Amino acid sequence: MLVVMRHNASKAEVGRVVGEIEDMGYEARSMPGKQRTTVGLMGNDGRVDSARIAGLPGVLEIIPVTKPYKQVSREWRSADTIVEVGNGVRFGGSEVPIIAGPCAVESEEQILGIAHQLKGMGASLLRGGAFKPRTSPYSWQGLGEEGLRLLAQAREATGLAIVTEALDPDGVDLVAEYADVIQIGARNMQNYPLLRRAGRCGKPVLLKRGMSATLNELLLAAEYLLADGNDDVILCERGVRSFDSHTRNLFDLTAVPVVQSLSHLPMIADPSHGTGIRDKVIPMARASIAAGADGLMIEVHPNPPTALSDGAQSLYPNQFSELMEQIRVIAHAIGRSVRGST
Repeated sequence: MLVVMRHNASKAEVGRVVGEIEDMGYEARSMPGKQRTTVGLMGNDGRVDSARIAGLPGVLEIIPVTKPYKQVSREWRSADTIVEVGNGVRFGGSEVPIIAGPCAVESEEQILGIAHQLKGMGASLLRGGAFKPRTSPYSWQGLGEEGLRLLAQAREATGLAIVTEALDPDGVDLVAEYADVIQIGARNMQNYPLLRRAGRCGKPVLLKRGMSATLNELLLAAEYLLADGNDDVILCERGVRSFDSHTRNLFDLTAVPVVQSLSHLPMIADPSHGTGIRDKVIPMARASIAAGADGLMIEVHPNPPTALSDGAQSLYPNQFSELMEQIRVIAHAIGRSVRGST
């Protein structure tokens, strides 16, 4: 952080800034210039309260030199983080894992049937909501713990790792008993007590971008997880709100390369929520792979018209099979491979 003093700032005012920085436990370096003096704060660990300095006499402005997020940034770690999940799948390497499954677990027959189909088509992880945060309180909210047990049963039958969402801090431990990856959904991206608890859960976390969140806000949310000790974080672009009504959300595909340039964490894409329309999912999934996404999350239902949640954006199994064939070709063209491809 760089503190720029006014051109007429006195030595006493500069000294007060230096003293304030040192009182906060950091090193201050005064750098006099021809026009004005600047004071550098050394060793910023992200906990600096710049407001304590901004209001001091003689201070013109404060210029952040490093990003507000620390541990998620490439300044902190230049090498890509590889996140390993329960069945040996790795996010962030040359292989691109595919997460697939219904929006919600509806029954034993539904989740076991689709899990076997997805496994045969090359998916590496099974998604399915046991607890469903819905816009309307009258919408179906999921099976709860029974849904978690069915997901665990599907994992035992197929070997697919499980991704499912925790809604609140109290629910993290329960979800962690069953899931291989704990999802923090878009509506909870800035639920800081939930993030802190997930940071201590001992399981990888998939963090989705909020519906109106900037990329800085996404990375700062991830910082909560790393600050509480969890280095195994997967970021996910799932679309943001827009004024255009042709799709459910604006699928911000540029977020993939931008985040990858700023952070060492793997970044995947969810074109199902990103578009909200079935026939748009496949083309945007192809584009996500071409853009360098470290994985995909795709909603697939055995019979989308009867789905209890998000049927309009869910692929039929045969469409998912078609998508897998297409993205294998694209991944190969950019020097990567889709895990499970033959």
